[in-house]
Amino acid sequence: MVMKITNDQKGLAEEISKLQGVIFRLEQPEDFCAVEELVRDAFWNLFVPGCCEHYLTHILRESKAFLPELDFVAVLDGNPIGCVMAAKGVIECDSGARREVVTVGPIAVAPAYQRQGVGGQLLGHVKRAARSLGYEALLLCGDPNYYGKQGFLPAERFGIRTDDNHYAAALQAFPLSEGALQGASGRYREDEVYFVEEAAVEAFDRQFPPREQASGTESQKRFQEIVSMRKAAE
Repeated sequence: MVMKITNDQKGLAEEISKLQGVIFRLEQPEDFCAVEELVRDAFWNLFVPGCCEHYLTHILRESKAFLPELDFVAVLDGNPIGCVMAAKGVIECDSGARREVVTVGPIAVAPAYQRQGVGGQLLGHVKRAARSLGYEALLLCGDPNYYGKQGFLPAERFGIRTDDNHYAAALQAFPLSEGALQGASGRYREDEVYFVEEAAVEAFDRQFPPREQASGTESQKRFQEIVSMRKAAE
């Protein structure tokens, strides 16, 4: 697959390459297995015991909602060390309109390369590419402490709520142009591919080397704290 890269994207990739030897490009079929492994490593025991994100990565590519033109990997010495994927989402506005947006995720960086700016650069590529393709905004669910540093804002500021009509701290939005989310108040709906079945996750995970599941970690406690930060819309 060939995608037109903007000058901003090309300059960003070259800058990072000079600093760390990391390049950014679209994911290719030969990356699939390595990407699923790094996603598993990045998410294992992070939010819950074990993880489901590597399975989501696997099935997302076959979804009609998947956006391959926003499917980037960060590569070092020929090996993927980070990835970001995206799919079509929708805001069902209170006005009755439906507005298509980009759902971002999973986004992952291999543990050995975290906290070195790779995740932020992957998000930067998605922002630029999505804007060039005419999308209005990115939405995702994540820790507001991290995504706030990446320019995301609480979706509540735009009147955007979860599918079950709650304002959630985890729901973050990034308008791709000034005023892009004006009048977008309504319920945000991810594609159904994001609602994975536990049995399918367990079956898929058996293809990987066994790993011990742990509970009660600090990251899991933080996840539960964020999940609890929600309120019903009036």
